[in-house]
Amino acid sequence: MPSHHTPLHQAAAEAVAAATGVLATDLKVEAPPRAEMGDLAVGCFAIAKAQGKNPAQVAQEVAAKFAPTDLLASATAAGPFVNFKANRQATLRWVVDATLQGKLLPREHGAGKTITIDYGSPNISKHLAYHHIRGTTIGHALAQSFRALGYNVVGINFLGDWGTTHGMVIAAYYDQLSGKKLTVDEIQNLSVTVEQLNQLYVAFRAKYKDTTVAEDRGRAYLKMLEDGDAEVTALWQKFRDVSWAEFEEVYKVLDIEYDDLNGESFFWKDGERIAAELEKRGLLVESEGAKVVELEGEKTPILLLTKDGTTLYATRDVAAAEYREKTYHPTRSLYVVDRGQATHFRQLFKLLAKTGHGWASRLQHVPYGLVRVGGKKTGTRLGNVVLMREVFTIAEQEVRARIAEVNPNLPPDVVDKVAPQVGIGAVIFANLAPQRDKDIDFELDKAVSLDGDSGPYLQYSHARCASIGRKANETVTSIDGVDFAKLSHDAEWAVAKKLLEFPEIVVRSTDNAEPHVIAHYLLDLAGEFSRWYTLGNADATLRVLVDDADVRRARLALVAAVQATLREGLSLLGMAAPDQM
Repeated sequence: MPSHHTPLHQAAAEAVAAATGVLATDLKVEAPPRAEMGDLAVGCFAIAKAQGKNPAQVAQEVAAKFAPTDLLASATAAGPFVNFKANRQATLRWVVDATLQGKLLPREHGAGKTITIDYGSPNISKHLAYHHIRGTTIGHALAQSFRALGYNVVGINFLGDWGTTHGMVIAAYYDQLSGKKLTVDEIQNLSVTVEQLNQLYVAFRAKYKDTTVAEDRGRAYLKMLEDGDAEVTALWQKFRDVSWAEFEEVYKVLDIEYDDLNGESFFWKDGERIAAELEKRGLLVESEGAKVVELEGEKTPILLLTKDGTTLYATRDVAAAEYREKTYHPTRSLYVVDRGQATHFRQLFKLLAKTGHGWASRLQHVPYGLVRVGGKKTGTRLGNVVLMREVFTIAEQEVRARIAEVNPNLPPDVVDKVAPQVGIGAVIFANLAPQRDKDIDFELDKAVSLDGDSGPYLQYSHARCASIGRKANETVTSIDGVDFAKLSHDAEWAVAKKLLEFPEIVVRSTDNAEPHVIAHYLLDLAGEFSRWYTLGNADATLRVLVDDADVRRARLALVAAVQATLREGLSLLGMAAPDQM
């Protein structure tokens, strides 16, 4: 059922409801296709169908019965739609006030609801590579957006720290030791890096590439882990700790804190229980020595136990889903994982439903496309760099050069603070702006540009708003003493209308798990602000900082509302909003 996230939208819905007898909550309020048609529109198709009338006739009846309200000035019928025009002065007062008070978003929208979001989730003993950036930033943006709407959000990093691959890392480490044994104390004092572990693993796989030795030894060490071998367990724990320490450094850069760090290792012991329960139900069957469950509509079964009895990814995912349901009771449970895992999640959800878990319908795979590095414009500087933290460093260096060009007088301490914010923001935005399901090519020049559809452009728009306030030597934090009748230009109204869209945009972004909706909205808002600001450059009477004190204060209030919305929108995407650039 549609929600109406501003009093203006609510007023339009109630006007139609009062004239037709339907519930206001059943009506969809949207923007007309052209601004001259009005500010809001309500279609009458469903009403007409229910009442056995022509939609255009219903629209005419609604318009005829309309009486102006505090927020709505007029209503006209346009075919099957009722188009409303807002009382601009009253609407401007409400939207600027709500924005400055931080009340524009419906903070109560998610009250009493919990969302679990599984995102990031790298494998230990490997670097956080750049291709991890997409899932990490999408998941973080969703977490921020749900929190802003009042949901209880549980951010989960389901660390890849169990399975045959990790057995192979241990095997690779012993391989280089040439059979030497280690005590638990020696293992705890080892000096080892993620880079060394990854190199060992790659060399180990290459050494035995034409045989099954690597896989066999990996499974053997996994079995030792699952049997509780003290030495092997200590080595695995060391590798996990070293890996997490490196991951955490990158997450700090992105300002990400997870609420649940229970990785695959936390759930492997549930494998036998899950297998026993499935067997008891008559669902678990043997296939080539392994244990599987056949699923309706699937060409291949879902594999749960290997022939030597070790657990698999699917087994641990079943256990994790059950744990999250029991622990958090989520309204929705999102898995932000690349689209290559679509079959796995489809089968997982089917399996959970088949075993009687009604809550399986609340689980959702949020797939995303690939991210590639190394296009023509990027390759010369990034080379074969695939580490996330190094891409951040290179982006920051590029941004420093851009800032030096556009603002050479910016103090060095400010540059030191702003350059990382803008460099990291550029990378984040480049990954969030395209639709989630699309593959993207990361182009450094485009990402760090201060013009066009980029993160730095949005951050620069925010900084420009802050700059206007500094020049005015006045920070407008409330609407006290503001005469909104002074905001009479269509360009000012266009900015206000764009602000009004923010609540619906954030709700739509969370409903559809699509952060790009917010990214594009912010570009539109920055564009409307820029058009208004540019008019002031052409006509001195339209400038923000005019001599007329009342006009000046009203325009400063609107600038402050734009700045606040840009700042909050950037925060939802996981980006900083610098006041100077």
